[in-house]
Amino acid sequence: MTAPETMLASVLVEPGTVELRRVPVPALGAREVLVRVEAVGVCGSDTHFYESGNVGDIVAEGPVILGHETSGTIVAVGADVDPGRVGQLVAVEPQRPCRRCGYCKDGRYHLCPDVEFYAAWPVDGSFSEYAVIDDDFAFPLPPSMTAEEGAMIEPVSVALHACRRAGVFPGARVLVTGAGPIGILTAQVARSCGATEIVVSDPVANRREFALAHGATAVLDPTAEGLAAYAQHFDIYIDASGSPQAILPAFDAIRSGGTACLVGMGRTVLEVPISTIQQREVDLIGTYRYVNTWPAAIDLVASGLVDPAPLVTGRHGLHAVEEALTMGRTDPAAIKTLVVPALTEAEA
Repeated sequence: MTAPETMLASVLVEPGTVELRRVPVPALGAREVLVRVEAVGVCGSDTHFYESGNVGDIVAEGPVILGHETSGTIVAVGADVDPGRVGQLVAVEPQRPCRRCGYCKDGRYHLCPDVEFYAAWPVDGSFSEYAVIDDDFAFPLPPSMTAEEGAMIEPVSVALHACRRAGVFPGARVLVTGAGPIGILTAQVARSCGATEIVVSDPVANRREFALAHGATAVLDPTAEGLAAYAQHFDIYIDASGSPQAILPAFDAIRSGGTACLVGMGRTVLEVPISTIQQREVDLIGTYRYVNTWPAAIDLVASGLVDPAPLVTGRHGLHAVEEALTMGRTDPAAIKTLVVPALTEAEA
């Protein structure tokens, strides 16, 4: 098909204000593909940008299109891309590294100092009808997978990268704090890695119930039970909350020689028990997005070892992106909200 010249997009104009606008379709480079967006997951970082205009030290200094958990259908390809790719349903890895620096050369392209990440100002994301991506970062989905499952490959990749960094192994005892989408998917990925005990902690009852039905072997309410029964019990601790109230007490539950892996985005500065880390040789590690995860994440979902579909609790068109961005605050039952451009009700 001939690439359209304009498209509808939900643009973050300033903190607290999103407008549906008609904007130019991004130019297509020689090694890029144009994707008609089918589904985009709403991430906590999108909500942070909407509410405060920044995520950490990334500040939205002007209008930007949010959204980066994307699937879609290839409708046009650049001059150096196989035209046979047109029509493929793909999951989009939303980053563009330089491919030339030392980090890129040794396979850690997510740490590239010049990496461009979708929906992190000034790079536009995909709360829009179309998006452009490097052809090798548009991963074909098998016929058994839906576009909504394809949009969930990004958060599955976050969980997979965390489990790889934490070194989840067969028979591992794993504690996860935070039963949002990343925490639940981390529990599922940990189980696929062979973990036999996966305890998920969250203060919200319906999220605990959901986690227990979708990956956890047990759940607990940290406001009522705490972790006293699990003193030095877990091989691996993964935080998916970013909450200091969750992270600090968890160190007492990690066995000597165990690992603590921080995934959730929280405060810039965090208090941790240095004496515990040193005396019990606890490895404290961080994660940054993901790297080389898309093929494995797609296989996990396609095989049924990870099932992200039940996490989707709401769908909104581009005209209702503001509502989608706040569902986590306004709907206690919300787990994962998707933006589906085909549901858009009005044009700009």
